[in-house]
Amino acid sequence: MTKIVRLTSTNYKRIVAAEITPDPDGNLVIVAGKNGQGKTSVLDSITAALGGVNAKTTPKPIRDGEERAEIVLETEELIVTRRFTASGSTLTVKSHDGAVYPKGQAKLDDLLGKLSLDPLAFTQLSDRDQLATLLDLVELPFDLNKLAAERKDIVERRADVGRQGKAIGEVTADESLPTEETSASEIIAKIRQLEANARARAEWANGVSLAEDKVSAIREQIKELTAELANWESTLKTRRDGQSVLPPAHDTAPLEAQLASVEDSNAAIRANNEALSKVARQAALRADYKTLSEQIDALDKQKADGLAAATFPGGLPLGFDETGVLLNGIPFRQASGAEQLRASLAMAIALNPKLRVIRIADGSLLDSDNLALVEAVARENDFQVWIEMVGDGDGRGIIIEDGQVA
Repeated sequence: MTKIVRLTSTNYKRIVAAEITPDPDGNLVIVAGKNGQGKTSVLDSITAALGGVNAKTTPKPIRDGEERAEIVLETEELIVTRRFTASGSTLTVKSHDGAVYPKGQAKLDDLLGKLSLDPLAFTQLSDRDQLATLLDLVELPFDLNKLAAERKDIVERRADVGRQGKAIGEVTADESLPTEETSASEIIAKIRQLEANARARAEWANGVSLAEDKVSAIREQIKELTAELANWESTLKTRRDGQSVLPPAHDTAPLEAQLASVEDSNAAIRANNEALSKVARQAALRADYKTLSEQIDALDKQKADGLAAATFPGGLPLGFDETGVLLNGIPFRQASGAEQLRASLAMAIALNPKLRVIRIADGSLLDSDNLALVEAVARENDFQVWIEMVGDGDGRGIIIEDGQVA
């Protein structure tokens, strides 16, 4: 665990030469002065010494008109020297007994944690950016983006199922009607068969009548037609014997009536079958809707369980939903300014367990109560807070004028 005991910055950005030795018994280091005098460059010196700079974020680390810049940052354990020239930067990290660390940046990275987290800046972020910052700091047992995409897909599918159900509308079906339509061709075939049977009976009746007539005539001529009479008697007997194999007599009127009404009956059956299909489809859609709702509930529970199991910085009562970060279950932005600041400080402290340093880049936004809160929290946790403020720092600041300590 370590804090900064001395910071010397020469020709870095707006700095000409500044050496700051914080009060070892104090927890606030207020860097004050008018705008454009080099206050921010002092705080940036801390970040540059420990983490370096790149051409994108700091295209001109060397003060205009100079050829080199140097930052020496001393902590209770290390001396960090970062030098800048036109060709790049070099880093030396050594202990107070002179031992040099061959992998200096790796040593610093081990100390840094999330030094770049500015508690005051966190309170000023948008809801989306606060959420992104918090998610970068917390390990969740799931991929939040994947979970959100899966939930969105299921919600859309469930909405589509609901739309389909509404489109079907209210339907009723008669369970007593048959589901199979009556075939008109089958009825016609039965009618034709009965007509054929009737013709067969008519032919039989005609044959009997003819035979009887012949018998009468032959009897008149019995003598002459004995042989013929015997023949026709035989014929008559044959025909009478064949009556047992004739089809039964049927009335075709009922089938004729059924044929006349079959199309109306079939139309009713078709309509009822369609209603039954819609009823079954509605039941299936209701089941799908219920299943999709259960899947959404399961995803929501997975998210809630993951949040409940997640360890947030400093054990803070933080969480989040679709709108952003939550503090004690309410939107972070709706918490009081003091609650937001205290939570942000606790987050920064939890994320910097080794190098006990926090920087606040826009301390002028703090009123006296919040400044006192920062100091109290820093003292309680044995942290050193470097604050940039416009003005004289309420009489306690290290004043920077024209890139130097005034």
